[in-house]
Amino acid sequence: MADIIVPELAESITEGEIVRWVKNVGDTVEKGEFIVELETDKVNAEIISEEAGVLVEILAQEGDVVEVGAVIAKVDPNGTASAPAKEEAPVKEATPAPAKEEAPKAAPAAPVVEETTANGRVIASPAARKLAREKGIDLGAINPVDPQGRVRVQDVAAHNPAAQQAPAQTQAAAPTPKAAPAADESRVEVVKMTRRQKTAANRLLEVSQGTAMLTTFNEIDMTNVMALRKRKKDAFMEKHDGTKLGFMSFFTKAVTAALKAYPAVNAKIVGEEIHYNKFFDVGIAVSTPDGLVVPNVRDTDRKNFAEIEGDIADLAVKARNKKLALSDLEGGSFTITNGGVFGSLMSTPIINGDQAAILGMHNIVQRPIAVNGEVEVRPMMYVALSYDHRIINGKESVGFLKMVKELIENPEDLLLEA
Repeated sequence: MADIIVPELAESITEGEIVRWVKNVGDTVEKGEFIVELETDKVNAEIISEEAGVLVEILAQEGDVVEVGAVIAKVDPNGTASAPAKEEAPVKEATPAPAKEEAPKAAPAAPVVEETTANGRVIASPAARKLAREKGIDLGAINPVDPQGRVRVQDVAAHNPAAQQAPAQTQAAAPTPKAAPAADESRVEVVKMTRRQKTAANRLLEVSQGTAMLTTFNEIDMTNVMALRKRKKDAFMEKHDGTKLGFMSFFTKAVTAALKAYPAVNAKIVGEEIHYNKFFDVGIAVSTPDGLVVPNVRDTDRKNFAEIEGDIADLAVKARNKKLALSDLEGGSFTITNGGVFGSLMSTPIINGDQAAILGMHNIVQRPIAVNGEVEVRPMMYVALSYDHRIINGKESVGFLKMVKELIENPEDLLLEA
């Protein structure tokens, strides 16, 4: 019998949540075949089977949190696929023994949580059963979202909890609690945060509380860079196998040059020390259906525009397909985020992780400005630099942003920095 074990993913990751089982008990699996998806704080990991055979037992259900090294399933190398007999295994593993339902003895007045239906035991994750017992909810009364009928924590949380609490709040005999007003459920939808959302929320809070964060602003006249891009984009795409020339490569090269001139912006605090990074790994924030992720473009000081644009495009595709590796996300020294793609005119971005600063790009808007004593309408962009004032002083932050502005407004100068 071969064990399916949660592998070591990274030094900072000790556990994950099972998102979905690709294989069911009784299914045949090949060596190296993807059988279960695990969500961690940073990425979704695909766990494979190290042996060929038949999946005979599943020890952890979707929604369960499992630690690195835990055995979550078993594969029989000598087994044969047989769906009906084998499919009973996950039900037994997914439900606690009936002997554990002893709550009525300790509290006779509390409602008994029924965990059976007319067709047999309800299939539910351990976390869902625990929450149902705490709330006094009959699992058989829940309509799960899962098409296979498995009850998850989200289903229990969304199941009219107000109505189930009524018997516990009164001593009067009320075997059938009245339903809560329909307006409660129609006005509020309760959705459990994903593991990654909780991690991002905690880290953003840590950054805001653990740094002396300030933001400085400037505006960039995008006329010249837009004209250059318009002239060169077709030839650029033809020369570099369809790679598009976007604004991100200009900003990435401008930021890299400014980081060289202002090394404190490329630093971080470690304990009582300041570590000045001598590498330039720029994180590019990418929006996905599951939230914002920040993969890194490595060694931007050694790459040309085409290489940077290619890396950004590849990372964006991997991010949206949930194929990012931990190596894509770790070790960045600076971050660029572009709220302009969503129409943002101005914002104060929050520093990413243990970095010292982040650049926020915004929407390009036609505005009247003074040019050589004359009023002209130009495409303008506000930019913001949020920075940790413990490392970076005001002069450095303003100088850094001013240098980025000047390089973008005179894009030919970027050739000298490439």
